[in-house]
Amino acid sequence: MGRDFRVLVTGGAGFIGSHIAERLLADGYHVTVLDNLSTGKLQNLKRCSNNPNFHFIKGDIRDRKTVDGTVESADAVIHEAAITSVFLSLKNPKLVFGVNTAATMNLLKSCVKNDAKRFVFASSAAVYGAAEVPISEDAPTKPLSPYGESKLQSEKYCQKFWGEHGLETVCLRYFNVYGPRQTAGQYAGVISKFFDRLRKKLPPVIYGDGEQTRDFVYVGDVVEATILALGCERAAGKILNIGTGRATSVNQLFNIFTKLMHYRSKPKFAAPRAGEIKHSQADITKAKKILGYRPKVSLEQGLKKFAEWKSSVK
Repeated sequence: MGRDFRVLVTGGAGFIGSHIAERLLADGYHVTVLDNLSTGKLQNLKRCSNNPNFHFIKGDIRDRKTVDGTVESADAVIHEAAITSVFLSLKNPKLVFGVNTAATMNLLKSCVKNDAKRFVFASSAAVYGAAEVPISEDAPTKPLSPYGESKLQSEKYCQKFWGEHGLETVCLRYFNVYGPRQTAGQYAGVISKFFDRLRKKLPPVIYGDGEQTRDFVYVGDVVEATILALGCERAAGKILNIGTGRATSVNQLFNIFTKLMHYRSKPKFAAPRAGEIKHSQADITKAKKILGYRPKVSLEQGLKKFAEWKSSVK
């Protein structure tokens, strides 16, 4: 890829997308971000805004005309736009399938129409459901929520367009991503919620017994994997896990956080939440082999970076 290579990042004003856009610009790419700002923030793109190779378009990926207009000038698409909440998907599955699945089809069709070369799709470990850990890409896909199902269906669309149209699709199954710019709120991740409670000197809420495990992967490592997927010839048509390969219980996460923030009280336990799995841990052998992906940031290092960022935000 030459330095004039043009990349469209959907959802590029969001948590992960903005980091990807920033990295692409640093690597010399021309970057267009398409985002409707429903959850993304222009503030996340402040380091991009003065770069002459950067262009922002406010628009919705569900609108075919908008999609065609933006994909038309792109050599590749990194598709990060999505509703990522399991709980919102249970509450409003129609909305989630519209944003996550139908809009992905819009983008794939537009890529073929406009001769885009590559389509990197941000999928999720939620496609597996309650799989046996560590989870390889060959594990059965049995999502427990409409969110997971919406991502799985989108993966199938990607595979179809690779097989039938030769569009170089790469599906990256992100595990539990965290880091700077991750938002708080009703549907925020456990890390963001823990920090906000601890900063207020309130006990964090742990749902269930806290022994449920997750593969927490720092956003910088996810960005690295996504950039590798953009340029790796062998990745075309592949589905790859992106995590750390390590499992951490929510109780262990709480202990790391309390040491970091000098908090001495116990957490508050609540009933388990519907749609959540007990254990999740990625087998990243395939991503290592195909992409040369190597996660570099430990959970302790990543949480420190996250806490520093949160402390700097007013």
